[in-house]
Amino acid sequence: MTQIMHLINEMSPYLLLGFLISGLMHTFIPPAYYTRHLSTPGFASVLKSVLFGIPLPLCSCGVIPTAMSLRKEGASKGAVTAFLIATPQTGVDSIIATYSLMGLPFALTRPIAALLTAVLGGVMTNALVDDTAKTPVTGGNSHCHNTTFARRMGEALHYAFVEMMADIGKWLVIGIAAAAVITVCVPDSLFDIFRDNTPMSMLLVLALSVPMYLCATGSIPIAVALMLKGLTPGAALVMLMAGPACNMASILVVRKVMGLKTLLVYLLSITLGAVAAGVAVDMLQYSGTIDFLSRLRQDSMCCNEPDGWLAWLCSGVLALLLFNALALPRLRGQKTHCHGHDCGCDTHTSHDRHAHTHAATTDTRHYTVLGMNCNHCRLAAENAIRKLEGVQEASVSLDTKTATVKGSVTPEQIREALSAIGFDTMPQD
Repeated sequence: MTQIMHLINEMSPYLLLGFLISGLMHTFIPPAYYTRHLSTPGFASVLKSVLFGIPLPLCSCGVIPTAMSLRKEGASKGAVTAFLIATPQTGVDSIIATYSLMGLPFALTRPIAALLTAVLGGVMTNALVDDTAKTPVTGGNSHCHNTTFARRMGEALHYAFVEMMADIGKWLVIGIAAAAVITVCVPDSLFDIFRDNTPMSMLLVLALSVPMYLCATGSIPIAVALMLKGLTPGAALVMLMAGPACNMASILVVRKVMGLKTLLVYLLSITLGAVAAGVAVDMLQYSGTIDFLSRLRQDSMCCNEPDGWLAWLCSGVLALLLFNALALPRLRGQKTHCHGHDCGCDTHTSHDRHAHTHAATTDTRHYTVLGMNCNHCRLAAENAIRKLEGVQEASVSLDTKTATVKGSVTPEQIREALSAIGFDTMPQD
């Protein structure tokens, strides 16, 4: 228990900083800045998509509708594939958290490995997959934007410490709990069988990681716990790369929207990139060129020393934020689903269909939206609906999986717009 609390105290200040930076990026960098650079097939668009994607705080499920939206707005298949590979592996929050628990070598290796793997996937997609030019979707309603700096800072803080906490917090808690179970229950001799067989340990980790949902931040304590039990740094890196970059949801959506050939290139790139990066890390570790275990040894020696007041304070703040995002809404029996920067409404309540009182008219329809798992998914669905001609108002509830749409748009248009970004839709009335 002491070791787990020390791990939390080490990570919490960096997590809070990472969430804050993520909120600022989300609020102050417009999405159009990304999309207009990614439409031309070629190496330049692939590289730009990777450089854009690495710092973005998108989880493994949130990256799917975002990437499909980029495709719908004209991004090339190579750029979208590269974005899908690079973005969920990293993010400023996970990079900073990696530094806090695993040290500078690991913190630098993760984004570099993600960059190289994603570029490989994008280039292979451009070379092997036919890419029919996409026509960017235009028209419809645009978001209302708050103009004052104070309001936008409020949006950034809300996104960072409420929405991101709701999206990532569950997986962070699961990761810490899994690390605790591994620390207590897994014997130190478990990985002795793989100690002299690095490729076998990597293949085992790869087979377990690819279909699972692993958050880039939440997987860090699991990797640390496994390394303390004897897993090689290279095999741990394979888990940190392959787990967040790929899961069954992303496999199904890539197959549906971009085709079987693109899916095969996507999976092959992740597999080759993760294993190659893992082998390189273990070679550097065993040769003594770079010590990827130095931070773990340092923490092991210092774990009996009391943590400072700042670490405990940050852990307390993190715990309160997680409670506010994950537990408090359930205790209250209601949630806020859309915010001022989304639709301009100041007050929203949750009910069966999450309809706005000012939208309850005869041309208001409700749709069940399947496949949403986080606030990024919800925002992507709202954006796709609002771009349709004839839409006057639109809101999406993550809790009830319901879209409420006012306007002359048809159910078929709604279905096509949401299907293009990976969601299935059916009218409720």
